[in-house]
Amino acid sequence: MINTTISKTEYENLLAENAELKAQISWLIEQLKLSKHKQFCASSEKSDYNQLSLIENREPEISTPEIEEIKAYRRKKSKHSKDRLPPDLPVEIIEHEIPADEQVCPKCDGNLHKMGKETVREELVLIPAKAIIRRHVQHVYSCRNCEKNAVDSVPIAKADIPKPVIKGGFASPESIAHIASQKFVMGIPLYRQEQEWERNGILLSRQTMSNWLIKSALDWLVPIYVRMCDLLLTHSNLHADETTLQVLNEPGKKAQSKSYVWLYRTGSDAKNHIVIYEYQPNRKAENPKKFLKNFKGFLHTDGYDAYHNLPDDITVAGCWAHVRRKFNDALKIIPEPERIGTAAFQGKHFCDCLFALERKFAEMTADERHEARDKKLKPLMEEFFAWCENSRVLPKSPIGQAVSYALDQQKWLKNVLLDGRTELSNNRAERSIKPFVIGRKNWLFSNSVTGADVNAVFYSLVETAKENGLNPFEYLADVFRRAPNGASVDELLPWRD
Repeated sequence: MINTTISKTEYENLLAENAELKAQISWLIEQLKLSKHKQFCASSEKSDYNQLSLIENREPEISTPEIEEIKAYRRKKSKHSKDRLPPDLPVEIIEHEIPADEQVCPKCDGNLHKMGKETVREELVLIPAKAIIRRHVQHVYSCRNCEKNAVDSVPIAKADIPKPVIKGGFASPESIAHIASQKFVMGIPLYRQEQEWERNGILLSRQTMSNWLIKSALDWLVPIYVRMCDLLLTHSNLHADETTLQVLNEPGKKAQSKSYVWLYRTGSDAKNHIVIYEYQPNRKAENPKKFLKNFKGFLHTDGYDAYHNLPDDITVAGCWAHVRRKFNDALKIIPEPERIGTAAFQGKHFCDCLFALERKFAEMTADERHEARDKKLKPLMEEFFAWCENSRVLPKSPIGQAVSYALDQQKWLKNVLLDGRTELSNNRAERSIKPFVIGRKNWLFSNSVTGADVNAVFYSLVETAKENGLNPFEYLADVFRRAPNGASVDELLPWRD
């Protein structure tokens, strides 16, 4: 056995190093637990207790399930099924009759007569898409009298014929609308569509489909997109978010580098909802500043700093859902029996109270909601931030990061109290950007900057059409029929006035 003597300073240094290593190990274990929870567990952030009870009673009521005997029962068909068939669907009636030579009574061999009929069942029949060739034949007319008597020329008249969506091509409005809706609504990339066309006996390359989308968007959709951007900025209550995009052939950048798609959309108070996607090569603050240069009002965002350097005419409202998510993540790494009473539980508890109150204000007018928030939400927010400031938590722990995030965002989180039209979260923008993210997982990247811009245009029109209750395929087909034949931009906007 060897005895080693060290100085007091060295001993204290070893103790400090040991404490630091223990803290690092604890942090890594927490991150591992959170990562496993995100990978294998449900992503729902729903609380297990009745949030409405939190408003009056600050201690949540955790209900204990009663043990009861489950008796055997026969499942009944629900009267509240969500399955519904539109009443205007065409109906095909199939009559089932006994053949004439078999209409004989089995008892006396007398002739049977029809005494009535009954409907046995109804079936929903789906007919796969069918491709046809639409051939436009233009009739030409001339004057018989002039043909006989005219000296110099004979007048000729031609029947009117609609202009094509792409000159010199065989694309129809319906075919381009179908390709676009398959990619931008259903998330089916062009190479899969190419395979489906081929299975139906049609050789239509992905390059041709890509050219159709780009050409039709640049010719007919961009003016609508620009008009929608202008109309969006006339609103005084917007939401914003951003997500990544990979563009392979972008000047001055590697193929593996990240580009971005920014999203701006209307709030709950809009009559006609507008959703705008904009491609940008980076995530710099200059992008929202440039897009929103003519905007004045409230902008709902997450905690990204780029939104905090906008002009004074824009008031940024922070997202309480992000705050709640931070505390919820901190709660996930704590074993369930030990969660109640922890700082993570208390922080989430505060957020649950805020959202429970906000749901009670949902049917109010903007002015009534503003007044109710001032009376009930404001004191609760003040109490929450005071609690955050007095919380004794490790800064680098998940709960420490949650508390720090809330305090850092305090200025913008309180701005929701300034107006009754604002919302407690930026979930509206997150829901709108999700279709783009789902589509990106399938088609992966854009080949060029032009392709990225066209994707943004199509997604803007498709998502705006969906927000306003329109069928994206029918809307795009209508635009491609009417736009080449003189319809104005205002007539083609994706909503019903």
